[in-house]
Amino acid sequence: MFEQRMGEITRSGSLRMLKPLTHSGAYIVTEDGKRMLNFSGNDYLGLAARGDIRQLEGFDMGSTSSALLTGYYDVMADLEKQIAKQFGREAALIFNSGYHMNTGIVPALVHDKTLIVADKLVHASMIDGMKLSGVPYERFRHNDLSHLEKILQRKSASYRMIIIMVESVYSMDGDVSDLKALVEIKRRYPQVMLYVDEAHAVGVRGARGLGLAEETGTVSDIDLLCGTFGKALASMGAYVVCDDVVRRLLVNRCRSLIFSTALPPSVIAYTRAVWQALPGMQNERLRLQEWSGKFRQFLVHKGISMPSESHIIPWILGENSKAVEVAEQLQKLGYYVLPIRPPTVPKGTARLRFSLTAETPVDGLMEAIDSLI
Repeated sequence: MFEQRMGEITRSGSLRMLKPLTHSGAYIVTEDGKRMLNFSGNDYLGLAARGDIRQLEGFDMGSTSSALLTGYYDVMADLEKQIAKQFGREAALIFNSGYHMNTGIVPALVHDKTLIVADKLVHASMIDGMKLSGVPYERFRHNDLSHLEKILQRKSASYRMIIIMVESVYSMDGDVSDLKALVEIKRRYPQVMLYVDEAHAVGVRGARGLGLAEETGTVSDIDLLCGTFGKALASMGAYVVCDDVVRRLLVNRCRSLIFSTALPPSVIAYTRAVWQALPGMQNERLRLQEWSGKFRQFLVHKGISMPSESHIIPWILGENSKAVEVAEQLQKLGYYVLPIRPPTVPKGTARLRFSLTAETPVDGLMEAIDSLI
């Protein structure tokens, strides 16, 4: 039975495999020694490639228990306080990963008169969190706020709490949510809570790198403002910024927090060092913005349309086989770019996803693509 299912995956062109890689600054080195510039990671500020922030001495390598037992070290409490202060909010809570966060928060907060309304393209972890919550949910067309409001008009009278779930920067299309408009919609419906995942915006958007909410001045209006440490911050873990009463409820009800061994203090100490340095990384943010704009303009000039408004730039090729073929051609030219295929993206929209960083210029990549078109 399992071999039959694997055969179906292979024939569809969707086969995935784990391939050991060595990281060497901005480069990836494969098992057979091939060295390629990495355009498939999430090291948006180039911190992992640079490796100039170190914070290990004096911190334990293992936490040995959940945060509610003995895993809540003072360094974690300090980082949570720093995050809350930076955002000007009452509280913050750290999770082991974005997946732990997105699958745990909503199930912990809902009650029997709750409705979840989510953008059609929210991350798989947010979808899993919706399903685990056990309450009704609806999806609105991607970034179509008129469709969202029609759902609210139709459903709001029947529910005491409605949670709207969106991402600020979408991980596969690279486009962004209109956070100001979402806040205006929220204000019209008193039972609405706004849940925004800033995984791909933290570090790279906003004057201090606090994300699109900082950039748009909406931080205080978002009930559950989430971010991750595992992308631009080049670490591990995630956080939610919220009201103190929400944090206390999550500590008592969030299963992904309660039943997981906490992150090691050494990891939290490193994250704290990066977080403290984040406001001073405006040069990296500006460089990333410049290269992203240059690369988007190049693709448009070549007749390649894409929805991106950020450093995540997709080249949508349609069929799985075509995406695999072009990815392999770029890899032969020295650029580590991977095909993204269903079910990660909708059927018929297989693509190459270019994740740009502040440490990797795009001129050579553009020349390589030019040679293939």
